[in-house]
Amino acid sequence: MSLMSKLLMSTVAATVALSANAQPDNKQLLKYVKKAVVKNPQVTVKGVTVLESKTDERLAGWTILLTTMDLEYQKKEIHAPEMMFVKDGLVTGHLVDLKTGNDYRDEIKPSVPQSYYDDAHLLFGNKDAAHKILIFSDPQCPFCQEVVPEIFKASRENPTKIAVYYYHLPLLRIHPVSDILTRVMHVAQHEGKMDVVDKIYSLKIDPRETDMTKILSAVKSHAEYSVTAAQVDANEVKKALKEDEIAAGKMMVSGTPTIYIDGEWDKMRNGYKKLIK
Repeated sequence: MSLMSKLLMSTVAATVALSANAQPDNKQLLKYVKKAVVKNPQVTVKGVTVLESKTDERLAGWTILLTTMDLEYQKKEIHAPEMMFVKDGLVTGHLVDLKTGNDYRDEIKPSVPQSYYDDAHLLFGNKDAAHKILIFSDPQCPFCQEVVPEIFKASRENPTKIAVYYYHLPLLRIHPVSDILTRVMHVAQHEGKMDVVDKIYSLKIDPRETDMTKILSAVKSHAEYSVTAAQVDANEVKKALKEDEIAAGKMMVSGTPTIYIDGEWDKMRNGYKKLIK
């Protein structure tokens, strides 16, 4: 069970009645979260912020609220994403299609804010390219290693068609080594050495490795890139990685790679192929 699951311990199909307003106010949302979402008595719910309100043609009459729950757990502040479906004075966290068994909670993603397409995250391609691809990834994720380098390649070969914007999302519970690797990638990117970022995806290393010296040595040998521990440990590097994590949370990213093409979630992760035909 993940830390977030332990914090929330939410029920799968809890539905709570609200007043008949078209959209519940913050007080109602807060009441719903406390009653139906956060079940852990050790967690204090401080507030709920609506990031986006949207509709879906498959869910007639339903309003989808994409929110952030402001929580406190063991004196630490946690901002957890939560999706809510609202209709006719009812609110629920899950809507399941009985024919397919699919939960629409897993089918809907927030819209990508324009601010996410900034120069600091532009990895390959021209920023005025015809299409923008946004990627959240961990270089040690096997699925990422299959897909992401191919997108990099497509952008390098078609810079006027595809611009790649890259956000680090190391899955540290699975690949502790990614903590240092993603910081190395960040340093390399801001030195203009984009090829190093690409090469890290083919680095063979123990995913549980945490020794800084061993990891930097492996990077030097594989990617022909030298970086110091001081560079990797710099506060501005750690801050940048934290900001990427926050960005992923606001986009409700739960796995890697998560890919968006021109602001739309690319669930199958192969939409880039259509852009270069």
